[in-house]
Amino acid sequence: MSESYRALCNDFYVNLKLNVRMELPRTRETVLDLFERVKRQFPHMTGFRKYKDELALESTQSEMPHRWMALRSTSVRSGVVNPTNVDEGYSLHKHVLELAPTYLSISPLDVDYVELLYGFDLAANGNHDAIVLDALIPGSPLAALLDIPNTSPIDCQPLIGLSLGKRGDIECYFEVKTRPGNASPRESEAGDAISVYCTLRKFGGVSETRELPAVLAKLAKIGEDLVEHRVVPGLIVPIREAIASGNA
Repeated sequence: MSESYRALCNDFYVNLKLNVRMELPRTRETVLDLFERVKRQFPHMTGFRKYKDELALESTQSEMPHRWMALRSTSVRSGVVNPTNVDEGYSLHKHVLELAPTYLSISPLDVDYVELLYGFDLAANGNHDAIVLDALIPGSPLAALLDIPNTSPIDCQPLIGLSLGKRGDIECYFEVKTRPGNASPRESEAGDAISVYCTLRKFGGVSETRELPAVLAKLAKIGEDLVEHRVVPGLIVPIREAIASGNA
């Protein structure tokens, strides 16, 4: 599935976030033991980085797919960039969910939510906001707001959130993110990307932490359907066509 996505965008990635309610242990031994265990499964993840708010393990940028994992005070995150197929995109996340509860002493009650994000970067020159506006707004009632002489778009970043199902414990967000670059008004440098995100978030604890990979599988099933039938035709294709037209 992701092979066709890579034909539609410059970069495709799948990210995971496990958010917890209490602060995670950050001792040297705990973190290194977890990272070493992950590296054993994914040998190319050899780069250990310490940032202001997180500790990270990642593969080199030239390694494809690029994989990374990061620990913050109340979250464990991981990402796979340009996987060969969608299952390869999930493999690191499943492994993280299997290991993190044991190494980081995460209990079922501690689980706040599990988040799965599908991201698509489309390189675009010019005014990103004008491109998104041209792709998504014309023909809708919102178009009437734009019929103002001598104006230029400075912010067009749609974000829509939905609660899925009767229980309401799964949320879905569709988001378009533009980048201004250094020029004005909001002129982007060559290679800057317009990003399209589809994010699913499952709230609530689990009976046992070993259920977490099953939560990931459930979100993946929903997410793949939304991406294929909603995100690609409703966001990515129109934005891609607007970029190609060069009218912005």
